[in-house]
Amino acid sequence: MGIRGVAWKFGDFISTDLIAPGRYAHLRSDLPKLAEHVLEDADANFAPATMKKDTTYIVVAGRNFGQGSSREHAARIIKLAGVPVVLAKSFARIFYRNAFNIGMPALTLDTDRIAQGDELEVDLKRSLVRNLTKGQEFRVGAIPEVMLAILEHGGIVEFVRKHGDLVFK
Repeated sequence: MGIRGVAWKFGDFISTDLIAPGRYAHLRSDLPKLAEHVLEDADANFAPATMKKDTTYIVVAGRNFGQGSSREHAARIIKLAGVPVVLAKSFARIFYRNAFNIGMPALTLDTDRIAQGDELEVDLKRSLVRNLTKGQEFRVGAIPEVMLAILEHGGIVEFVRKHGDLVFK
């Protein structure tokens, strides 16, 4: 499962409030509309409506990405905005679980050597992130096989529909 895109860099402690601004809470039942505002409080230039349509963006952040409330729609609207993967130095546990459960990988690595606009390639099966702009490779922690299977099915709901929940014994 290879993912290619351009880095959009954020800092440390990007909270679920920065991902899904509370003033748009009334849009929680219309996630595509809410996704139009994803991460705008962290970076006003990160506006899906104005970003290049032919470019895939990869969110790259610092420490504790997704901290704060357990809003599962935070991960969902990142994915709905077209972001296929989030890379960060660390994640809030609930965001990390929500990301995999909706079929979006969240990978932990030192993101200091990735700059805004770097072209990246993510190889989930080989646990590698390549910075194609700088010719660098980064190892990420191996993703357990069951979590790769969840990603390949598009999320936990589709995985359980196909395999049932007994695989998690």
